[in-house]
This record gives sequence, C-alpha cells and structure tokens, in this order.
Amino acid sequence: MVLLAPISPNVSAELTGIAQKFAALRSLMAKHKLDVYFVPSADEHLNEYLPEAKQRRQWISGFTGSAGDFLISTDHAWVFVDSRYYEQADMQVDPKLQKVCKVGLEDHQTLEEVLEYLGQKADQQSQILRLGLDPFTITVAQYRRLSERLSANGVEIVSISENLIDAVRSQNLWAETAPLTPFGNQPVISLPDTLTGESLSKKLERVRESMNKKKVTILPVTKLDQIAWLYNLRGRDVECNPVFISYAIVTKTEAYLFTNTDRIDQSVRHTLAGQVQICEYEQYVPTLRSLVVDSQISQKVLVAIAQTTYGTFLQLQEVKAKIQEAEHPVENFKSHKNAVEIAQMQQANLKASWAKTLTLKWIESQIDAGNSISERDVANKIEGLYKQQEGFYDLSFPTIAGTGANGSIVHYGNPSHEFKLLKGDLLLLDSGSHFYGGTTDDTRSISIGNPTDEQRDRYTEVLKSHINCAMQKFPKGTTGSQIDGIARSSLWQNGLDYGHGTGHGVGVFLNVHEGPNGISKRVTQTLDLGTINSIEPGYYQPKWGGIRLENLYFVKEIPKEVSASQDANSTPWYEFESLTYIPFDKKLIDRTKLNSAQIEWLESYYAKVIEKLSSMLNQEERDWLKEACCF
Repeated sequence: MVLLAPISPNVSAELTGIAQKFAALRSLMAKHKLDVYFVPSADEHLNEYLPEAKQRRQWISGFTGSAGDFLISTDHAWVFVDSRYYEQADMQVDPKLQKVCKVGLEDHQTLEEVLEYLGQKADQQSQILRLGLDPFTITVAQYRRLSERLSANGVEIVSISENLIDAVRSQNLWAETAPLTPFGNQPVISLPDTLTGESLSKKLERVRESMNKKKVTILPVTKLDQIAWLYNLRGRDVECNPVFISYAIVTKTEAYLFTNTDRIDQSVRHTLAGQVQICEYEQYVPTLRSLVVDSQISQKVLVAIAQTTYGTFLQLQEVKAKIQEAEHPVENFKSHKNAVEIAQMQQANLKASWAKTLTLKWIESQIDAGNSISERDVANKIEGLYKQQEGFYDLSFPTIAGTGANGSIVHYGNPSHEFKLLKGDLLLLDSGSHFYGGTTDDTRSISIGNPTDEQRDRYTEVLKSHINCAMQKFPKGTTGSQIDGIARSSLWQNGLDYGHGTGHGVGVFLNVHEGPNGISKRVTQTLDLGTINSIEPGYYQPKWGGIRLENLYFVKEIPKEVSASQDANSTPWYEFESLTYIPFDKKLIDRTKLNSAQIEWLESYYAKVIEKLSSMLNQEERDWLKEACCF
C-alpha cells in the first residue's frame, strides 16, 4: 500500500532495518554459495495478494505493490516494477540501498537484463554466476524462460529448498510491530449448488473427463482459486480473496485436499465425504510422490506450466514421473461461467452499483455544502454502503480513493484522512466487493467542482475508449489482445495511452483478478462465451492526477438473424453485456467529441442505469440519478 503521509521520525531506523535485513540475507547467500538471490512477488500458491506470512518481497524491500520482483547480489539490490507502480516504488524504496527498475522504460533494465549483465561479468572472470531461488514461488513457465535466456550468459539457477527470506525473518532480529498471524487458520465454508450452479461431483466428473481425453491420471492443483472453485469452498486466509491455503490432487478415482485440517468443521467434512480425502497441508508433496511411485500401473501427471509451481515439477522429476504438459482443465472450466454464476454476478454487481452511485451522490452533496471530506472519508462511505447490502462478505481489494496527484498512482491503496478533496481536482474511486455468490470491481473518476478544459478532454477520450471497447461486436475466436487494440485506438489517435491492460478476468465470489481471459496486449486467450472481463481504460499524469473508467462485462452470443447472408453454419458472434450500472460524471463529458454511435451507446446505457437502480432508491435519490444521467 502507498504511504503518502508525512515522513515519520522513525524513517532512518526503518531504512537501517532494511540494510540489516540485506546483510542477514547476504550472509545466508554466502552459506549457499550464491551470487544473487531472486524473490518474486508470488508465494507457493502463485497468489497475487498474499497472506502476511508470505509477503516476502514486501518485507525485504519495503515496496508494497501487489506485483513486482526483488533481486539482491553481494553488493547491489533491485526492485522491478511495471508502469502501475513507478510512482509508488519511488516513494517507498530507498535509492541508497536498492535501485528501482521501471520495466518498460528504455533506460531501465528488466530482471533478465540485469542477470545477463551479471552473468557476462562473471564469465569474463571465468566464473559461473549462481542464482538462487525458491522453486515453489515461480511457475514452470517462468523457470524455463529464465533458464533459456540465462544459460547462454553464464548463469546457473540453483533451487534452494529453504526460502531464505523466511530464514532471515525467523531470526527475529527486527522489532516487528506484531507477531505474524499464522496463515491457514481461518474457517472454511462450503457453497450450495444454488450459488455455484454445479455440484462438486459434477465438477470432478468434468475434470476427470478432461484428464481422460489428455490421457493423464494425476492432476496436481496449486492455485488457491482453482481449489476453491473445484471443491465449492471458500475461506479467509488471504485478505480480500475468499480462498484458503491448500493444495489439491485429483486422480481417476480419488480427490485430495491438503490444508490445516483443524479448521475444517463437520458441515464442510459432510459436503466432501465420499468424494474428497482431507489431509494435512504438509502431506501434499509426500502424497504426490507416492501416487507416482507406489502405483502398480503407469501414471501420467498433467502439468500446466503457467499454473503449476516449479517446485511441484521438481518433485515429479525426482520420482521420474511421466509428465504431460497441457492446459489446466480447472482454469479453463472456472473462467466459463454458467447461467447461475452469471445471475449471481448480476445481483452482486447491482448491489455494488447502488453503493458506488450513492457514494458519488454523497460526495457531490458534501462538496456543494462546503464540507471538507478526505480520501478516507470516501473509502469509509462506500465500504459502509457495501456492508449494508445483504450477503456482503468482504472487499475484493483495498479501496482506491486517490484525489489530485494521488489519482495517477494506479494502485493507490491507502486512502488518507490527510488528503482532502479540493475543488479543481479529480478523484479516482476504484473499489470492489465480495457477496455470497458474486464479486465486483468498478471505477469512476469525478471532478471536484468545475473541471478544466484539459480534464474534460482527457476524461472524454478515456470514455470514448471505454465505449468503443464495450460496444464492439466480435466473432468467436477473437483474442483479448485484438480487443485491446480496439480500445486504445481512439486514444492513440490523440497521442494518449495507458500502461496497464484494458481489462482482466474476474472470478465468481473468487479472486478479482482471474485468468486466463483478459483484455491486454499480452493476452492471447480467446474471449469465450460466459467469460467475465473488466473494461478499464485510463489516463495518468504524475502530479496532475488520473482517470479510469471501469465496468465489468460478460460475453454473450448475439442471436443469429435469419438471412441469406447468415446461415446456420456461420461463425457465432459475441458482444459484451454490462454487469455494472453507474453514471459517469457529466461535467467531464464533452458531447461534441462523441460520435453518433458513442452517444447512442451512452444513452442506452443510462436508460439501463435508471431502470436497474430506481427500485433500490428513494424518490430524492431517483431524481438525482435521472439528472446525473442527462448529459
């Protein structure tokens, strides 16, 4: 999270603490004869958001963004971040101890480039550069990319079974603010078929059918959202993610769940009885190995290289398992939402749209009344409204409420009482929630007082980008990268762009960021029927502020028209249908810059906003909404 409050008097002590951590880590590196050590953002379950005990990169570097890697050598250290975190990293990282590498900028190196340079330098001295890492914190695909690129540059990758950050942290030489909360100890709940739309037995049946087609007999599952979806379970081990720390294995006849069994109550045991064996977390590796070794018949293991840890892969290699590399069936099934899941997402996002809309109304009323409100006041308001709705479970990510210059920090996750909403500024409000059955994520940027011409111009360009993407029809087989280019086209025509993807997949009462679908330059996955994606173009300028406009949409089929040009064998065509119904800020919309199709889309969208929300509002709120939807 970003800390933009005044620097505390203890900052020098904090920096000294980082230096001490580096010294302790380098001591352990020397014991393992390592020249460099790599600390990725993810943990053993490839989580984006981590339980506190696994926030290793954050603990060692001080950088708290949800993505970014750390590398340390005997005399240097680097933090690698993408464009979402350029400003945040500069604020949090002490340049005297470590360098911020802003991946994507021409004068900044990538992780691979730094390692290549270090390897070539070592080679000039007739030495091999030994790069250490925890194999359970990277995927098979990540390991291979590193290995293929670095092997020719004199770099040897060394898998260290002991995570060195954990080892340093266990020395307890630092006065931590509080002892670490044990992860994996929160209750686990089971979901009824009325929320999931598919029973555990049916899901296992489908997974096994997929395994049979691929001629494999063992499927390890390391990602937490895959396990939660497959077994129709949810938990609270990871902040803002309704998952629980666990592993799973599925075979042709058995299914296993490895977790802290003390927190599995009788109701959950009853739902799993006869279908899933509940085992202690530590039994994952021994069980996986024994399934390969002890079987009297030949076993073939499915490994999805983008969703399986390299540590799991190494264990399979050690017991000489026959490995079949293929897409993970659970990842694929999870992304295609059934009718019940779509209905649950519609209900959840309508509740979230109500909360965001009333928050925008409240902000306007406070400003008009001359009241001083802060970022934290805004965050508290919307979070309170979420909690008023039936079925609220948790936030889906820490609320982003950035006013003024803070709006340019893409993942600004620490709204402060110290930053007030001032006339002339923009406010970027990105928030989301989990309800039993659905997950939400939406963003609006609004003007405080009267906007400038520049603010109106930039906002209208971002709105045009959003509309162009949202109203795009596309044939079956279209990829996320193709749609991404369509979304950016109008911005590019005006010399504008944004550094993040246009959209990401979203889980159903699961992780707010979900693959494999999405809308970005690097997503080659097709946008299939029933997938849910955000559309969130933006514009960001340091010290000026930021604009982002985000709705969630699901992909549905366009009914075929009976005509001579479209017969029964023609390719299906798809379109996006919104799950989010929140007005945009009319003060920031320059209607003269919208074409007729964009105006038609916006007017149709506003009619739906009024239709969807009116029954949830009182008369005064309905009157405000109708006025907000006139532009």
